[in-house]
Amino acid sequence: MPGVLDAELIRADFPILQQEVNGHPLVYLDNAASTQKPRAVLDALAAYYEHDNANVHRGVHTLSVRATDAFDLARGKVAALFGIADPAELIWTRGTTEAINLVAYSWGLANLRAGDEVLLSVMEHHSNLVPWQMVAQRTGAKLRFLDIDDQQRLDLSNLDELLTGRTKLVSIVHVSNALGTINPVREIADRAHAAGAIVLVDGAQSAPHLPVDVPSLGCDFYAFSGHKMCGPTGMGGLWGRRALLEAMPPFHGGGDMIEWVELEHSTYAPLPNRFEAGTPHIAGAVALGAAAEYLAGIGRDAILAHERTLLAYALERMAAIPDLTVFGPRDPAERSGVISFTLGDVHPHDLATILDAEGIAIRAGHHCAQPLMRRMGVGSTARASFYLYNTPADVDRLMDGLGRARKLFGL
Repeated sequence: MPGVLDAELIRADFPILQQEVNGHPLVYLDNAASTQKPRAVLDALAAYYEHDNANVHRGVHTLSVRATDAFDLARGKVAALFGIADPAELIWTRGTTEAINLVAYSWGLANLRAGDEVLLSVMEHHSNLVPWQMVAQRTGAKLRFLDIDDQQRLDLSNLDELLTGRTKLVSIVHVSNALGTINPVREIADRAHAAGAIVLVDGAQSAPHLPVDVPSLGCDFYAFSGHKMCGPTGMGGLWGRRALLEAMPPFHGGGDMIEWVELEHSTYAPLPNRFEAGTPHIAGAVALGAAAEYLAGIGRDAILAHERTLLAYALERMAAIPDLTVFGPRDPAERSGVISFTLGDVHPHDLATILDAEGIAIRAGHHCAQPLMRRMGVGSTARASFYLYNTPADVDRLMDGLGRARKLFGL
């Protein structure tokens, strides 16, 4: 039984939420794009720069030693949050996009050949499409796609047909950023492995919201972003199986990734430094470690339960609003706290602007998932996404705003 989360108490940890926007108390419902940062993360960031700022793994002076200790400790904290036993398998990246590009360019260029296949889905956001398009153009590999059903869930009915002897990799989103749909990545990984393919899971939207234990997903790579889980921007990670990572060529060259350098050739450092060229985002790592501690302290199960409660309440209230169409699975258990919707023929950008005038922040657009929007037959949607500091009162404010928008547009 997950612990009960006190969202009102948690809100006090987030200074940015204590403000008014356009004369109204801020209601922040754009958490799928980026989450707000608790005081613990802000303090960790400031403390690093105020007391420990120095480069890591290079100096023997006190500040460098302290910075190195904090940097390495942060990797352990984030690894522990995701059940990763060996922190050396966790590579720091700028975020999910860079993590997927790392796999695409390092593993992909080394292993894909003309005629090989990479299996994706029409649900992927651009960061899990474009890198594979670019690598496919360079290698001659083919991209194939899982479709979605009428509730915007992955259609796995032809998965075994799509997994052929040519399939080398399956790269699949865990939770859709545009719909909130939670995909059965364990089942997909098991079936992909049986066909001889390896599996990358895009965890940008699952890492912040689900109690993710990476080993239990059965995947070979897991990519995530720090800024979507209370951490700083420009910081994220890639977990990979050690044997795969050690067989992959470095992604970038220079700085910390070397073991020995001659004028004509070099040897490379062991994991994780092998993939972390140059001076890393030290402050970002330290702050992400603080975010991992903060989320662990609240409890991942409690966060999920809280978001599900808000989701169920919001869906119930939305069902009573005429002209409003909600996308994604009907069963709250099959989705995270993301609600993508349209209101009559009101353009989502107009709707978001009207809500912003009342201090309510939502997202509108194609959500970096243009193929998915076309598959659903819409150009864009409005999107409200919840996190641990949102409350039923936030849902009420959103519904009141939608009601006023209906009147304004004569619906």
